[in-house]
Amino acid sequence: MHEYPPIESYGVVGNLETCALVAPDGSVDWFPFPHLESPSIFAAILDTDRGGRFRIAPTDSFETSRRYVDDTNVLETTFHADEGTATVTDFLPPAGQVDHPKKVIYRKVDCTDGVVDLAVDLEPRFDYGRAEMSIESVENGILAEGGEERTLLESPVDLAIEDGRITGEFSLEAGETAWFLLRCTGAEDANTDPEAALEETIEYWTDWAHTCDPGDDCAFEGPWHDHVVRSELVLKLLTHAESGAIAAAPTTSLPEDIGGVRNWDYRFNWLRDAGFTVQALMNLGTAEEANDYVDWFMDLCQADDPEAIQPLYGLHGESDLKEREIEGFEGYRSSSPVRIGNGAADQRQLDIYGELLLAVDEMCQHGRTLDDDEWATIRGIVEYVREVWDEPDAGIWEVRGGDEHFVYSKVLCWVALDRGIAIATDGDHDAPLEDWQETRERIRDNVLENGYDEDVGAFVQSYGSDALDATGLLLPVVGFLPFDDDRVQGTIDATERELLEDDVFVKRYDGDDGLPGDEGAFVLCSCWLIDALALSGRVEEAESRFETLLSYLNPLGLVAEEIDTETGAHLGNFPQAFSHIGIVNSALYLGFARGHETRGPPPMGIRLGEPVVSSGE
Repeated sequence: MHEYPPIESYGVVGNLETCALVAPDGSVDWFPFPHLESPSIFAAILDTDRGGRFRIAPTDSFETSRRYVDDTNVLETTFHADEGTATVTDFLPPAGQVDHPKKVIYRKVDCTDGVVDLAVDLEPRFDYGRAEMSIESVENGILAEGGEERTLLESPVDLAIEDGRITGEFSLEAGETAWFLLRCTGAEDANTDPEAALEETIEYWTDWAHTCDPGDDCAFEGPWHDHVVRSELVLKLLTHAESGAIAAAPTTSLPEDIGGVRNWDYRFNWLRDAGFTVQALMNLGTAEEANDYVDWFMDLCQADDPEAIQPLYGLHGESDLKEREIEGFEGYRSSSPVRIGNGAADQRQLDIYGELLLAVDEMCQHGRTLDDDEWATIRGIVEYVREVWDEPDAGIWEVRGGDEHFVYSKVLCWVALDRGIAIATDGDHDAPLEDWQETRERIRDNVLENGYDEDVGAFVQSYGSDALDATGLLLPVVGFLPFDDDRVQGTIDATERELLEDDVFVKRYDGDDGLPGDEGAFVLCSCWLIDALALSGRVEEAESRFETLLSYLNPLGLVAEEIDTETGAHLGNFPQAFSHIGIVNSALYLGFARGHETRGPPPMGIRLGEPVVSSGE
């Protein structure tokens, strides 16, 4: 039986349609195919015995070091064995970007020193291990079939088939190379030159990634610049080439509570991520990706009445995301159930409308104009929010303990009115501005009366509750109140007092969410605190906490959804898009607070939140 590697020990590669997670022992432990939300071919990360894997590693003991080829999503795992050193280079060609088949996992093994004996162990387990499978030797490799999918392992060494596994051993001396190509459905007979595929894949990623010349006044300047670039590369890896949708994470059911039930499928797009995602992408200079993403969700919104807009969708716009459990899977370190699909798609989350308007307004600030159909969609959303803002919902955290009057949901309804007014005014669109302004003020008055607790000295999670919620840190960022408002500063202080641990870890909330067990600190919430501090004039404190937070990223620069406050271990799905978005935007706010320039208009928290520190101070 294999042990489960720590979540944070994995690296990720992908082709802009799907991703594979590679463990430090050279094992591909997670690989859904053909798309990120598809059933798995390898899922050892969720069940070491039944999930399946593709491992290449030395036969003797070894130590491992890992890196990405500079500014790429090409992963190198170097094994330091007793008699020599070998490196496995893993990648998939990005879809539509290089002239090589995208449905192939390329694994290059180089011996750089001495002699290394290595073993190959391929255990395909199609459809989460549920499909009946056959394996046979064919003329150009070993073919495995299960359900509607198949793989063909093209190997330079002799392989054997035994008990559903494909195995083999080989030796390499210094200077020798061996290529292993796992061709998936549709790529069995495609011609390819693996060296050329590697060279062109590296060239694509290095050309695409954010770079700065020495004389540039980069908004992301600082000791964290490389972390920002890695976060950008993660976001691109999670962006579907065909639709432009961005997945929350490439994995499902990695636990927020080891051994518990807080295991969710994150291989979908949450509309709530839109505003801060677009801000990050535009300031990184990736306008094409930002526009594609906005086009994608605008098409979804135009297809549905506002009431029918879901909190999340599949990466091709699928709305049926019924939540199911995979029977027989142990789950990561016995964390069950293993879930596919996500029941939160059926929840009512009123905050999503404000987050959509944040994204649209951000794009308009960068010069995008709305056509008549797009404006009709935005106007319809704002009108709908006017009707429902005072109703309860499930909230941003998708609690499963019943709907409440969540403060953040009310504030984001205010945002929907506020940005709707701004977009209509700036774009000279037809709108009932007086009615919208009246509703905006009603929402604001309602939140100030019911969402702020004088005894706590802070905005709370929901009306009638004294529980704190990290979303209170966003009220000045979205422009609801200025940063120097005593209620804002009181909320920051209360968050530090009640939700902060070890000076950097911020939990999402301290209220009941209807689920058993606990969870770690939410990386994004730690970023929100850093943002609030930076924009409140406490820049040195924000920088110190940001550098501490970055020290918890794995050596590859990747981070999960949460971090265990006692051990520093990563928890939840990995790598997490929202965590990396938080890193980009925190670096952006810190850069601006230090006087660096940004691309286009000032970022959202500066433009709207009336920061204490302005550019140039």
